[in-house]
Amino acid sequence: MARILVIDDDDNYRFYLKEALTKAGYEVVEAQDGKFGLRFYRKQKFDLVITDIFMPETEGMETILTLKKEFPDVKIIAVSGGGVGGDPDTVLVMAKQMGAEQTLSKPIRVALLLETVAKVLS
Repeated sequence: MARILVIDDDDNYRFYLKEALTKAGYEVVEAQDGKFGLRFYRKQKFDLVITDIFMPETEGMETILTLKKEFPDVKIIAVSGGGVGGDPDTVLVMAKQMGAEQTLSKPIRVALLLETVAKVLS
């Protein structure tokens, strides 16, 4: 069973992702921002990290860069619905350039989420 770390400051969205992934058979750990996500990843490795881009404390871009620097083989899916003045398509292109294997725009359909997760893990 693959272990997935979900990093998102939106409690409801984090719960939505966790529920979908858990029902599909994945083990999921949640973090409310990049600061906590990095702390969790350093303690125990995960097969995949799904991170939002716009978050307080340590935001998604910094989280991706730090993870890739410390753990070059980490697999990451970046997600975004856009932030204050942020275009989700632009930030997701940037996330991919920084090392995310895949990107998804919020809102994410469960079928697309599961398809993308399976693709990245394979």
